Amino acid sequence: MHVRTLSCEEQERYSRHILLPEVGVQGQERLKRARVLIIGAGGLGSSAALYLAAAGVGTLGIADGDVVECSNLQRQILHSTETLGISKVESARLRLRALNPHVHIETHPTYLSPANVCDILATYDVVIDGTDNFATRYLINDAAGILHKPLVHGSVSRYTGYVSIFDVGRQQGCYRCLYPAPPPLHLVPNCADSGVLGVLPGLVGTLQAAETLKLLLHLGTPLYRRLLVIDALTMQCSTLTLPLPNPACVLCGTHPSLLSLQEDHGSMCSRMLHNSGYSDAEISVAELYTTIRTVTLIDVREAHERERFFIEGSIHIPLGEFSARIAEIRTLSPPLVLYCQSGERSSIALSLMHDANIPAKHLRGGLTAWQEYLRRGVSVSSSQQFSQQ
Repeated sequence: MHVRTLSCEEQERYSRHILLPEVGVQGQERLKRARVLIIGAGGLGSSAALYLAAAGVGTLGIADGDVVECSNLQRQILHSTETLGISKVESARLRLRALNPHVHIETHPTYLSPANVCDILATYDVVIDGTDNFATRYLINDAAGILHKPLVHGSVSRYTGYVSIFDVGRQQGCYRCLYPAPPPLHLVPNCADSGVLGVLPGLVGTLQAAETLKLLLHLGTPLYRRLLVIDALTMQCSTLTLPLPNPACVLCGTHPSLLSLQEDHGSMCSRMLHNSGYSDAEISVAELYTTIRTVTLIDVREAHERERFFIEGSIHIPLGEFSARIAEIRTLSPPLVLYCQSGERSSIALSLMHDANIPAKHLRGGLTAWQEYLRRGVSVSSSQQFSQQ
């Protein structure tokens, strides 16, 4: 006989969940037994944590080594003016306990490292990545992959958000399949340098919470092998089918070489590109500068980005339209070179091209690297190289 574990107050609190036939009392009890780790109590982690606590996930782990600063409050809604200066995990604990005292909050007031990440992840059912830097993102991905923990990925850049799920244990690929290695640090835009629309991390974090609930309740179709791209300016969403897992992936490919975390794991991330099978599919800004008249350039950014700056002569095919326009891309004159702002979206497009057996390269570092190269004193003819509007 099934023994119910929900109190009368919990049944009232979660009554709208319980009314759903796909959830019911047993589904709500499953949530109560679940353990979810949220890494990063920032913009993404804030909304993810609030909705998972409200939904009745029994144990929430919050990992973050930072303290609350005034500039966080524009988007990190877990925190408030009253918690300025205290640790983010303690601020989160206070807010989440006030929202739902039935949820147990485990705090990890530390930055993740190769020495502690596996121990922290080990006891949780699902891991949510709410971080904003590549070094930690790869560390989390690799630890989750080694431990076979499903990883709900989210990231934001200015007005664009991304959501996906990786799960090495279920042969659903990993973050390295999509981005074999991080770009150079000086070419990576972040919120502090380039800004972010405050509501966007809330949207992405809420979607991460939704995907996590689907995993825990075995509902619907999770975002396995798909990347949801959200443009907050146009409020258009694109879902890209990803060729995962990547057979060349060092973590979950046919012949994985990344079997454990090393002390120098952070620096190792930057070396992985040379063993990933994608290094020959990149082109540097210097190489593009000398060969630009002989290649077909494809700009995979959105239209509003192209209005500000683009490389003259390039063809505009937004990333969200790539899968639908593969037949058109096949007719373009090779060699093909893809570019975006930072190299992130063009690397996704490159994976789609490879999956369709279309030879191509993408511009390492994107337009950020291209413009920096031009600023260093390269003489450019406006009719030859670029257009700025």
